[in-house]
Amino acid sequence: MTKEDYQNVMVAVDGSKTSEVAFKKAVDIIKRNKGTLFIAHIVDTRTLQVFPQYDRPMNSSEFLDQQANAANTTLTKYKEWAEQRDVTDVELIIKNGSPRTELADILPNEYNIDLLILGATGLNAIERAFVGSVSQYVVRNAPSDILIVRTDDTVDSEPIV
Repeated sequence: MTKEDYQNVMVAVDGSKTSEVAFKKAVDIIKRNKGTLFIAHIVDTRTLQVFPQYDRPMNSSEFLDQQANAANTTLTKYKEWAEQRDVTDVELIIKNGSPRTELADILPNEYNIDLLILGATGLNAIERAFVGSVSQYVVRNAPSDILIVRTDDTVDSEPIV
């Protein structure tokens, strides 16, 4: 597959610096290929299962709604940023679940993704043991090509948010 074959590119964003860099690289790729850019955010429901006693002033449903609303606001800003750079076909995806499963097993098939782009998260050893590495799982299991972004050497320095 050549770079021109990537017509459906999905980038996963989680609010981290590395996911922002991954997003900017996805914009560059989709501009060259004139395809569809899918910007995905997964509201991680695993924390609700692991910490059921966590004292929140709201129930789980309200918490998930709040997280989805915040994600929608952020992803809309990402979409606007891409559109300002002549990327016209942008779709936002917000799901609840396990980021690993959604990104590797479900969304690539549901949206016919050719290339999935993730930022290298740099989790420390304790976090990796606890939740596992999303990028590691995706690399092993996703049906599409994967690009793990580590550097911001070639990305637009204009801030998104």
